[in-house]
Amino acid sequence: MCGICGIYYASGRDPSDEILVRSMCDAIVHRGPDDDGYYFDDAVALGMRRLSIIDLTTGRQPISNEDKTVWTVYNGEIYNVPALKAELEARGHRFATKTDTEVIVHLYEEHGADFVHKLNGMFAIALWDTKARTFILTRDRIGVKPLHYWEDGERLVFGSEIKSILRAGCPREIDPEALSQYVTFEYIPAPRTIFKSIRKLLPGQIMIVGPKGREVRPYWDVRYRVSPDDRRSEETIAAELRARLKESVRMRLISDVPLGVFLSGGMDSSAVTALMAEVAAASEIKTFSIGFKEKSFDELGYAREVARHFHTKHTEFVVESGMVKELVPVLMKYLDEPLADASIIPTYIISKLARQYVTVALAGDGGDELFGGYDTYKAFKWARFYRKVPKLVRNGLVKPFIRRLPASAKRLSFEFKAKKFISGIDYPPEIANTIWWGAYPPDEKARLLSSDFRAALREDPFAPIAFHLANDDAADPLDRICYLDLKLYLQDDLLVKVDRMSMANSLEIRVPFLDYTFIDFATAVPSRLKLKGMETKYILKKAVGPSLPPAILKRPKIGFDIPLGAWIRGELREFVRDVLAPDRLRAHGCFDADYVQRILK
Repeated sequence: MCGICGIYYASGRDPSDEILVRSMCDAIVHRGPDDDGYYFDDAVALGMRRLSIIDLTTGRQPISNEDKTVWTVYNGEIYNVPALKAELEARGHRFATKTDTEVIVHLYEEHGADFVHKLNGMFAIALWDTKARTFILTRDRIGVKPLHYWEDGERLVFGSEIKSILRAGCPREIDPEALSQYVTFEYIPAPRTIFKSIRKLLPGQIMIVGPKGREVRPYWDVRYRVSPDDRRSEETIAAELRARLKESVRMRLISDVPLGVFLSGGMDSSAVTALMAEVAAASEIKTFSIGFKEKSFDELGYAREVARHFHTKHTEFVVESGMVKELVPVLMKYLDEPLADASIIPTYIISKLARQYVTVALAGDGGDELFGGYDTYKAFKWARFYRKVPKLVRNGLVKPFIRRLPASAKRLSFEFKAKKFISGIDYPPEIANTIWWGAYPPDEKARLLSSDFRAALREDPFAPIAFHLANDDAADPLDRICYLDLKLYLQDDLLVKVDRMSMANSLEIRVPFLDYTFIDFATAVPSRLKLKGMETKYILKKAVGPSLPPAILKRPKIGFDIPLGAWIRGELREFVRDVLAPDRLRAHGCFDADYVQRILK
């Protein structure tokens, strides 16, 4: 695990750029505090910062093949290394280290650019073939690890984080379309970033640059292969689900350093803890949880019950509003671009807490998107009935009543859910789902953005939905919604949040639900077994439920969130008013300062 950066040159490298690439590495030292490494020749400059996880003594990067004609730096972990290494050794390849990085160069020797199909893991890779004069960038299938790039005609500059690229002199002009999408989605969908000239390589893509030019192509995508002739019983599907998830957990326990688990007390993290307890029966499992003083947001009771059930060594921490004011400037340093997911705060804190005890932690991300776990999926079903109510009743009675409901400080209150529901109900299901997730529906967004800023916009803010739906093959309407959440919310919000906040604390996070072979299995499960009636994650509960405390199966879905509204009305009141002061907002001209004041009031 580490951070990578570097430059590919179309017409020869400037020798002074050695200093630049070292500076780019310095910008991401938090991703790899244990070591650094560099490779320079006439066409490329590669740099990396290392967090030592596997092969602590000889696993330094950059790493080459035997004759030093292929070089790579990479960020991530490859979980099927034992099988790949055995296969490569049988074909005559010789290894100088035990690190997974070395597998990459030998796979490339054997398969060329198709090497990426062989990898099972989370990764961002830069590879240079000195003979073929070919440079490759690629990213893992679901986007666990980040990779950004900027091109200026002469150079292709890349980095795990944007801050490295900015050190190479990249223009800092804001992309107004990206900011518009941010206000719609609460995050900036790939391939855009907040900077007009910087792009994210999409998950499951490979970029090849060489004598024949530059090509970017997909090598994998989520595919829904639900067969109408599937006659498997629920019991058969549940048993295979459990076995596959258990194997995914087992593969992610490979490490030369201590491991732990992020335990929220929810279904997904509890399932990972349960299967980890089975796989690593002889080892002590360390679990970490975050709680809040506000009762409706606190889940520590559930986490403690799971920890007791599996006899883990459990550590927890209570977050208070006073910490947030000091943390915000710190978190901005690591984010590089806007992200409105307030759970970055507890994610940073739990990562900092866990890092005192472990270097690697497992997490339950992905379970909701794969098995229909969000309340938005229930809203999708309710909407089909609600739309049958005459418009006169919906618009004349229901909406006015809901809009007049007083704001509640309780987590996921009826008032909050009802207002979110009606804000998206008149849109197509795929857009409605985004509005239910997002910050501002179109009518509010029009008032939020300044008139001059709106006039400069040219794209449909929902364009990322259309972009991904063009690649979607799901026949089932609910599967289409889950696909979008995998490609947008999970990819560009949750995984970004977890990567930045964990790496800010030099902690590696592994996600068993996002093994691509497990995803392939999950997408072949009929949606009726994921959301059965109004019961979310039905088949997942059937698969792992017998191992969990009964209270975990019965508890409602809450999500990893913070009492932000209560804090803004309390200790953070003056802080927020200062940040969103009218003079500050008018200075950059993006937002309508008067409307922002109305929101605050």
